[in-house]
Amino acid sequence: MLLNFRVFLRAVFPIIMLISAKILVVSPGAAQDAGQASAAAAGEAPLKVGVRVSPPFVMQTADGYTGMAIELWEDLAAAAGVEYQYEPYPNVRALIDATAEGQTDAAISNLTITKARLEKMDFTQPWFDSGLRIMVGSEGSTSFWEVVKGLQEAGFLKAYGWLAFVIVVATLLMTLFDRRFDKSFSQKWPDGLADSFYSVMSVVTSGKAPSRKNLFGWIGRVWQAIWLVCGLAVMAFITSSVTSVMTTLSLHNQIQSVADLPGKVVGVFDGSVGEDYSREQGWSVMVFDELDQGVAALDNGEIDAFVGDAPTLEYYDHTNPNADVEVVGPLFDPNKYGIALSLRSRNTRAFNIELLAAKESGFVEDLRVEYLGPRD
Repeated sequence: MLLNFRVFLRAVFPIIMLISAKILVVSPGAAQDAGQASAAAAGEAPLKVGVRVSPPFVMQTADGYTGMAIELWEDLAAAAGVEYQYEPYPNVRALIDATAEGQTDAAISNLTITKARLEKMDFTQPWFDSGLRIMVGSEGSTSFWEVVKGLQEAGFLKAYGWLAFVIVVATLLMTLFDRRFDKSFSQKWPDGLADSFYSVMSVVTSGKAPSRKNLFGWIGRVWQAIWLVCGLAVMAFITSSVTSVMTTLSLHNQIQSVADLPGKVVGVFDGSVGEDYSREQGWSVMVFDELDQGVAALDNGEIDAFVGDAPTLEYYDHTNPNADVEVVGPLFDPNKYGIALSLRSRNTRAFNIELLAAKESGFVEDLRVEYLGPRD
């Protein structure tokens, strides 16, 4: 009896070991999915998802958050079976830092995948192709005060001051001269000064002198001719100086591509790829948290252009037709967007699988068309 039992054990033991090995050897993906299912069943705290408002990717309404990136995230989270809660951040830098430090589990916005960011956090597969473009103020007529400022910077206002002084002196001298030699000239100072001032300004502005008595024959005529030449020269100087300043202002405001940005003050989002690129180029940079602030700076002349993600600038231009801005130049510094996750996140693989499924099903392209319109 004992012998038969031992024979039985020897026969079935290899089979038991083989079945045990197959049960224990599972794929890494299955292990991760099982771990996530166990975590969900155990009622873990929801993921902390940092968001930064950046239309059309993230927009805030009375009912919460919406937008292209938000809809994508919510689809992926539902497919992966994870719970989450949104936490707002004021700018890109704060959102990136919070994710890198583990304060948030994920970051949702138009976040570019870069080497520097990948060194301190995870990213999903790219889901959107983008790049940078330039926003400038719409070209319009140059204002009076812009011309005055340009004349001052060019040194012409000082010359105008001397011309005004010469006009005053000429008015006084002509008044004294006519009071002395022209018997029909008014002896009242206000009337006399007014007549003389009119005569001087007529010469200066039109190159023509009003009808006057010739008190000194041919010498008087020569003197009047000299006055006319001086008046024409003064008028030509004023016209050319104003024209040159207006031309300079027009050229200064004419930004059409990246090649026009050196020497200009450029607005960027704080902590964005646009800021990194602008600083690498050596441009003078002014940072902003929101695009509305940058547009206001463009209107006030604080900055000459704003460099940012192309879809963000284009969406603003499209949805704010009354804003005095326009997006110019071709796309530059092309890049790709991804969903940021804390470093070595156990959710990275699951979200990548769901993201690829969303791209293959056309869901991502449908979102792009819904918010940005069909491709050209």
